[in-house]
Amino acid sequence: MKPYQYGRTALVEPDWRRLPGWRDVTRAQWRDPQWQRAHCVKNPRQLRAVVGGLLTENFHAELAADMAEYATMSTLIPPQMLNTMAPLEFSGAASFTDAFVADPVRRYMLPIRSDRDPEWPSHPRAQRDSLHEAEMWVTEGLTHRYPTKVLAELVTSCPQYCGHCTRMDLVGNSTPQVDKARFALRPDSRQELMLDYLKRTPGVRDVVVSGGDVANVTWRRLEEFLTHLLDLESVRDIRLATKSLVGLPQHWLRPDVREGMARVAGLALRRGVNLAVHTHANHVRSVTPLVAEATQAMLMAGVRDVRNQGVLMRGVNATQADLLDLCFALQGEAGILPYYFYLCDMIPNAEHWRIPVHEAQRLQESIMGYLPGYATPRIVCDVPYVGKRWVHQVVAYDRERGISYWTKNYPTAVEADADPDRRYPYYDPISTLPASGRAWWSDGPDKEH
Repeated sequence: MKPYQYGRTALVEPDWRRLPGWRDVTRAQWRDPQWQRAHCVKNPRQLRAVVGGLLTENFHAELAADMAEYATMSTLIPPQMLNTMAPLEFSGAASFTDAFVADPVRRYMLPIRSDRDPEWPSHPRAQRDSLHEAEMWVTEGLTHRYPTKVLAELVTSCPQYCGHCTRMDLVGNSTPQVDKARFALRPDSRQELMLDYLKRTPGVRDVVVSGGDVANVTWRRLEEFLTHLLDLESVRDIRLATKSLVGLPQHWLRPDVREGMARVAGLALRRGVNLAVHTHANHVRSVTPLVAEATQAMLMAGVRDVRNQGVLMRGVNATQADLLDLCFALQGEAGILPYYFYLCDMIPNAEHWRIPVHEAQRLQESIMGYLPGYATPRIVCDVPYVGKRWVHQVVAYDRERGISYWTKNYPTAVEADADPDRRYPYYDPISTLPASGRAWWSDGPDKEH
């Protein structure tokens, strides 16, 4: 492997006016979060209106076929995110279509049929709620699967929808492949029950507030919920999960959001609570000056940290150079701490994105020593019924069949009587296995493993 060479690279906001539908969009409009939300691309017709004739009819046909046959998430792409796809004049490709098809951000935000694995689009062990989060709800939307931490899902929508979404069972609009689950309770009732559980469960000290995306919760409601959390003496860490810091940074630059975050951060500081924002960037192209500006606004408001939790995906960031380029842009230019890269979860139709555990282990080793230790991200596997494990924590690994085994030191509520020595399986994508392993799965995908 050729050694990675670091060179400082300034962040760039691509010129949106290169796209026919946005030629007359002003800078003021571009910075307006309401304009961004109102002009999201939600369907092929709107994509055509933006790109004009730059994309071939074959691309549009492939996109339509994917939506009809494979997509687990509906399309919702803010202009900010779409603008990072094929940002330069063809980027050395023969045409805009070639550059757009090859673009790493496009690969996970706007998948097409030819992206998918033709033989194994889904793993036989894939599940809609692959991490069993709903199974571990202690009340609707509140997942308690770690001893001292809970996940509070306040909303089931985002400002953008990523094709690899781990919560594809619940988040977003239904697709031809997925009739989405729905919350039954009203938001105020759901939040009241969450807070009641936390009051009765002082062993929980860490609350991840997510969804969906907290940017889709009205600030008044979000601030009210956070204030109630800060009233609980047992809560010491609060993390706000939002892809929109990258996909819609304009939201976090709104004066009311900045002022509200300053109030919440000030209260957290006075009460000794660590308040952080967790975002989701998967490729260096999506880290732009507006992302850095929004990050700085949150840090200036008093948020302790802004951290990135990316997803490791083939064709997007699964190389040493791609990971390090992204991490240096995050840490050195945008003020975002590289934190985790997850293996893509085993949801339906995700096999073309996923990489095997052994490849993730090599990637972890390849990025060591380049970044400061505190800014070197951990590559983790989110193992069903176990939780996040560093990829080197695997306890046994059948490379031929692509089955890794993992352990943990605590039970969840749904397995209180589980064998403490139980080993939990995780599965590599079948297309990455040797011929004998692929044949084994082809011969008996329903056998017990």
